[in-house]
Amino acid sequence: MTAYTERAKGSPAADFLSENAQVLSIAFFFLACVVFFAATTDTFMTLGNILNVIRQAAPILIVAVAMTLVIITGGIDLSVGSQVALVNAVAAIVLAMGYPWPLVVVAMLFFGAFLGFVQGWFTAYQGIPAFIVTLAGLSILRGLALYLTQGYSIPIKDAPGFFMLGRGELLGIPVPALIAVAVAVLGYVVISSTKYGRQVVAVGSNMEAARRVGMPAKWVIASVYMIAGVACALAGLLIAARLGSGSSNAAVGFELQVIAAVVLGGTSLMGGRGTILGTVLGTMTIAVIGNGLILMHISPFFTQIVTGAIILVAIWLNTRIFTANFRFGGKKR
Repeated sequence: MTAYTERAKGSPAADFLSENAQVLSIAFFFLACVVFFAATTDTFMTLGNILNVIRQAAPILIVAVAMTLVIITGGIDLSVGSQVALVNAVAAIVLAMGYPWPLVVVAMLFFGAFLGFVQGWFTAYQGIPAFIVTLAGLSILRGLALYLTQGYSIPIKDAPGFFMLGRGELLGIPVPALIAVAVAVLGYVVISSTKYGRQVVAVGSNMEAARRVGMPAKWVIASVYMIAGVACALAGLLIAARLGSGSSNAAVGFELQVIAAVVLGGTSLMGGRGTILGTVLGTMTIAVIGNGLILMHISPFFTQIVTGAIILVAIWLNTRIFTANFRFGGKKR
């Protein structure tokens, strides 16, 4: 009886560790990176550098939260960098025409939703694999941005309110960071506490089963790409506001960082499982590594090697841990 009681008491802790293994591991890795760069550089832990890190990480986190929903459904969006660049360029062009910046911001969010929905429609309703659709989108949207700008940077002038979105601070915290935190909190609430969040997880776990119980499975899939489009539009606006210009060369390699952050945070590429907290930690880990390597005077091009290696290791661990949990669950049953 005593042995049984001890096992019963021990099981919640074991279940917690099993269910949150990847979040705990990325949290440990994140702290290890912070300690390492704090010990090897003199400026990493300064307030100015910390604010710089979270300001630059904000656009990545915003899109990564939306990408978490996409990957939970078993899909992927390779076009996010191109969507960011297109919105970034179009926003600068429209602002240069003299339109008020609040109107431009709202219009760009709708534009992003449209771009995302078109790709979601091809994926959900036409049955074309998301990889193919968004790979085509990656090329088409970047090409459109290049065509509209002719490869030139479009300066933004006389829009101080717009610049506040990318450069401003509130109570000493960068505005982009506050926006990113709000998006992350919203994403967490959606996944954990709403009917729509449960539908996203259900569709990712088994689309056919979700459809048979009456869930609008195709619409759910299309909608997550639309949400990703809105997130890309917001990220593109923040980048334009921070840099004071729009460019077709914005967000090059952005999709690599976003996917790395989501996968590193423990979202399963097989669908049906993901966590916003893990995505936040994954994003900050990528940002800290990039910033720390620069402060150590290591070539910024080396960060691409590190990011690629992180993706490979994260996917490997993702698969291993998922398989281990499945086997553990099987034995437990």
